Amino acid sequence: MPNQDNPITPNDEEDICVTLDMDDGTQVECEILTIFEVDGRDYIVLYPLTENGHENNDGTVYIYRYLEDEDGNPSLENIQNDDEFKVVEEKFDELLDEAEYEED
Repeated sequence: MPNQDNPITPNDEEDICVTLDMDDGTQVECEILTIFEVDGRDYIVLYPLTENGHENNDGTVYIYRYLEDEDGNPSLENIQNDDEFKVVEEKFDELLDEAEYEED
């Protein structure tokens, strides 16, 4: 799980990335896949990159609540409620289905 204060910074490829500080003391660089709203709250989906900055092959994504303070500084919160997570996960699945449909 990440700390709540995670800076969002552009990397050299112009993709917006987030560095997560994990509970075990490691850091994971993630690309932002999307930010979307469910029931008046914003959520962010992060795609962890390999140590070399390449896409992972296992399909792992991280989903968090996404917040901004009055100055526009972003922060992330863990989703603690299983029901909330399920609703958010279903919305993300719908977004994936829509994206696949638009590609065809």
